[in-house]
Amino acid sequence: MYTYLIINLLSISVPLIASFDKRLNFYKRWKFFFPGLILTLLFFIAWDVLYTHWGIWGFNARYLTGINIINLPLEEWLFFIAIPYACVFTYDALKYLVKKDYFKPAEKYISAILIGVLVIVAILNFSRLYTSVTFILTAIFIALHQYVWKSQWISRFYFTYLIILIPFFMVNGILTGSFIEEEVVYYDNSMNLGIRLFTIPIEDSVYGLLLIMMNVAFYEWFQKRAKL
Repeated sequence: MYTYLIINLLSISVPLIASFDKRLNFYKRWKFFFPGLILTLLFFIAWDVLYTHWGIWGFNARYLTGINIINLPLEEWLFFIAIPYACVFTYDALKYLVKKDYFKPAEKYISAILIGVLVIVAILNFSRLYTSVTFILTAIFIALHQYVWKSQWISRFYFTYLIILIPFFMVNGILTGSFIEEEVVYYDNSMNLGIRLFTIPIEDSVYGLLLIMMNVAFYEWFQKRAKL
């Protein structure tokens, strides 16, 4: 069963086709998206290789093709392409389709609450490496963009992330064992909080936020740089 490969292909197929929609023309902005995708992929793959080696998480061979690159399944590499593509496309499409920036008035409050909660939970669970590292890195990334670089796209990102939580629960739900006999990705629960959203470790929602936010940050930065 090539479940993980199929999930990746299904995740990217509709956004890829829709990228050529004449109203959106996302394909014309690939030159801004792909450099950031590569930079983000390198960071997350390095993290992934290390955590897989340490046994913080692992992959069920039953649902894989059996092709490995640097000790990671091919499907895991594809995950860091398919999911960011789908999410950044959604972010870009929502900017076009939803003109009003609904979250702008609350942006700083959302950031402050997120940073505060993430830092506190990380400190209280310092030895749980999936929790502490993910939460601290995400808090730092949000703080840099909100308070140091004063990025203008944060509220739009929060709105997008709220929307993509719906497919997130579907995709990550399957990967962590919902609707199938065994999980595709398994975890050492001593390294996380042990809190599950259905079958999904709560850390995955923060990990996903950092993954997509980093891709959006690079996407916006490369576009801004091109206009200078």
